[in-house]
Amino acid sequence: MEIRELQRADVVIVFAGDSGDGMQLSGTQFAHASALHGNDIATLPNYPAEIRAPQGTLAGVSSFQLRFGSFEVLTPGDECDVLVALNAAALRTHLPLLKRGGILIVNEAGFDRRSLRLAGYSEELNPLTDGSLSDYQLIRLNLSQLVGAALADTGLSVREKERMKNMFVLGLLAWLFDRPLEHLEQLVQTKFHTRNPELAAANLRLLRAGYHFGETSELFTVRYEVPRAPLPPGLYRSISGNEALLLGFVTAAHKAGLKLFYAGYPITPASEVLHLASTLLAYDVYPLQAEDEIAALCAAIGAAFGGHLAVTATSGPGFSLMSEALGLAVMLELPVVVCDIQRAGPSTGMPTKPEQADLLQALYGRHGEAPLPVIAAATPAECFTAAYEAARIALQYMTPVVLLSDAFLANGSDLWRIPDLEELPPILPPWAGDEHRSNGQFLPYQRDERGVRPWAVPGVPGFEHRIGGLEKEHLTGNVSYDPQNHEHMVRLRAAKIARIAEALPPQTVTVGEPEGELAVVGWGSTYGTLVSAVQECRRKGMAVSHIHLRYLNPLPPNLGELLRNFRSILVPELNSGHLTRLLRAEYLLDARPYSKIQGRPLTVTEVIHAIEQVLRHG
Repeated sequence: MEIRELQRADVVIVFAGDSGDGMQLSGTQFAHASALHGNDIATLPNYPAEIRAPQGTLAGVSSFQLRFGSFEVLTPGDECDVLVALNAAALRTHLPLLKRGGILIVNEAGFDRRSLRLAGYSEELNPLTDGSLSDYQLIRLNLSQLVGAALADTGLSVREKERMKNMFVLGLLAWLFDRPLEHLEQLVQTKFHTRNPELAAANLRLLRAGYHFGETSELFTVRYEVPRAPLPPGLYRSISGNEALLLGFVTAAHKAGLKLFYAGYPITPASEVLHLASTLLAYDVYPLQAEDEIAALCAAIGAAFGGHLAVTATSGPGFSLMSEALGLAVMLELPVVVCDIQRAGPSTGMPTKPEQADLLQALYGRHGEAPLPVIAAATPAECFTAAYEAARIALQYMTPVVLLSDAFLANGSDLWRIPDLEELPPILPPWAGDEHRSNGQFLPYQRDERGVRPWAVPGVPGFEHRIGGLEKEHLTGNVSYDPQNHEHMVRLRAAKIARIAEALPPQTVTVGEPEGELAVVGWGSTYGTLVSAVQECRRKGMAVSHIHLRYLNPLPPNLGELLRNFRSILVPELNSGHLTRLLRAEYLLDARPYSKIQGRPLTVTEVIHAIEQVLRHG
């Protein structure tokens, strides 16, 4: 049978199955292979909080959505072209995402009577045979038989073979979308060889078996090619948000001539940063797993006092526990970065799902007058830049900084251009010197023209000084209960943070003109969706622009003037309207919220609808 070759600008694939079926691994490997092939990528991992969720249930479905394309890919896509469903629950959960006419690859073994019942189907009406899937290109595979035949002579148990069925599917999709098999072979070899050479060999065999099955089975009449994306010159790799965060901090420490101290306590979705830090000991990274989040931040404060770039990362519940210690860092005026990788809450909430509901806590969640800078990352790759910038501000202004990410960014992947270190701005800590003495006495709270105090590391003769949570006397740092001094110090600390705005780049419009009918204003992980939605609306002739904020405290000094150039302001967020409240309070603008609080990212379709509603009704 002749197979036609078609070219596609982009493709969206969803891998879905039970938690433990290897969907995250399959998606990650295919994403890496696509990046190596030269495509731009965006991913959306989605998995339950349990290590092994109830098998065959809707709650236990784990999925990985990947979009790869020949242009700049900004979102994982609203719909998918290919759905891989390894059981009935995966089909029921993700079929609404599949386009009409899309390719549906199912594992027949996952549609027995029990699986159908657990997924909410009738045991008597199997969707694979009742005609309900006639709008899709249905590819039925018995993966248990195919995998068993490919590994018949290995001596592996049935259970071990079942756990590898994702590799067969991965090979099949590599053939279908013309991915070089050697890229995947190298990734699989790297993943498994050191752990178990026998399993590595079996996985490689299944990968090749799936690829050759695509060549010989005659199940497909079309094979697809997605050309390389026209990328600027440079060295690229696929990177997750958590990886990018840590590399940003490592780079900042190197640029500042410091060592990186990272303290953390395991919490989803921030735990990976601690795991990665433990692998970078050769790069002057000092990781510490603390007994809780309070201890992690307090250890980081101690490391900052000792002259290190000090970082910790957590999520909402841990960030709440850190509130008092953050106030201590504000009082001490020491450079610490706290990464809040947000998840759906409150309390335990939905630990593996994204949300942006910690913004107000980051801005105001400390007792007393305790302002600090807050910045937000916009994409997985941009987490590197955001981390570097958070460290730069912390070190140059002697202040704790909160960096906001979320589960979507942390676990998602982007194509990242590895930067030249010479392109990055310098980081110049305000080290204590003789200019900070008066009559031979060191003045630890003498400030420069920016309001920044000097950084004096213990052990340097002549720079001994007192620190602690009690209020400091201006200049000397001695404990003071004087009312006028307290107000003076409160205002000095606030003025230092406010003055950071003078050094921020002016806020610009991401898409569109700097004036018009409507500005769509966002922050954090909504970036790709908002850009895509605004671009589509502009193609339809709508007078709409997009503004995306990285700096949330202090806000860019020209932001108010820029926003007043628009008749309407729409603020889509994964919360109940936090940025909307902030913009209203700061600029007395009638900003309108568009809120989604479902543990899922915004879709382009949703934002376009919201834009149309505002433009239609004014």
